[in-house]
Amino acid sequence: MIIENHQIAYRNVASKYYNFVPEEIDLAFQDFDQILSSHGYNTADVMFFSIISDPTASVMTAEIFRPIEENEISQISSEEDVNFRSYFSINGMLMTRITDQFDEQSQVKFWELAEHIQQHNFSQSSPYFVEYKRSHSGATYVEMSVGVR
Repeated sequence: MIIENHQIAYRNVASKYYNFVPEEIDLAFQDFDQILSSHGYNTADVMFFSIISDPTASVMTAEIFRPIEENEISQISSEEDVNFRSYFSINGMLMTRITDQFDEQSQVKFWELAEHIQQHNFSQSSPYFVEYKRSHSGATYVEMSVGVR
């Protein structure tokens, strides 16, 4: 099922661009978390990323985002290339949810969103975003979304 008019909105978001082979995405997540924690920043229990490159490319380019508890980033040197936004928001998105078999279903859901854009004559207005979330019962799930107009 695809939901229209979805929104992503977070306060105090740190981000960093990474290039990696898709199988090593966890290494990029770990690296970013290590950079933030080693400089004394406290991350929220939320992580999301945007897919900048063609999702079928052998090397993926993504921007990884982590909301933090602090209101600014001043302890990280410019060589780390960490960006900060006091507010991050994208409106007018299509969204679909993945509740299991994340690796297999992510490709399926990506193409479902792409097909929905084409069938409804939308134009894509943002990269694809993947948000890792946890339900009230503690179950992990993923929301994949993309901005459209």
